[in-house]
Amino acid sequence: MDPISASLLTAVATGAGGELGQQLWAALRGLVRRSPTGEPAGSPDPTTGEAELTALSAAPHDVERARALSEALRRRAEQDPLFRTHLTQWQQQAQVLRTGDGDAHNTVSGGNQRGPVVQGRDFSGLNFNVPGQG
Repeated sequence: MDPISASLLTAVATGAGGELGQQLWAALRGLVRRSPTGEPAGSPDPTTGEAELTALSAAPHDVERARALSEALRRRAEQDPLFRTHLTQWQQQAQVLRTGDGDAHNTVSGGNQRGPVVQGRDFSGLNFNVPGQG
């Protein structure tokens, strides 16, 4: 299983994506808190990742805490096939959030630009109020 990126975990922990981010965080919390049998755990187990989840919850922008949670999730997924299956499903659902993973290379060259130039990544719904022809 590929490790879950720290940027994805911090995005979900900080509520990125609004309601979807909150639902993903709640789903991850529920998954981590389940025992290896899939039933709710009676007491915290140090190998579940719950301590790392709680730490990230307390400081959701902390990338080091997110990395620690990612590592704990990876270790648990190696030991528990059912958890790995559910975590993989969670990770696939969470990929709809744009986390800044990946590169964006923006270049404007060749002459004079007249009008707006937008540089960045993952834009949608832009409108520059261009007058209609007519």
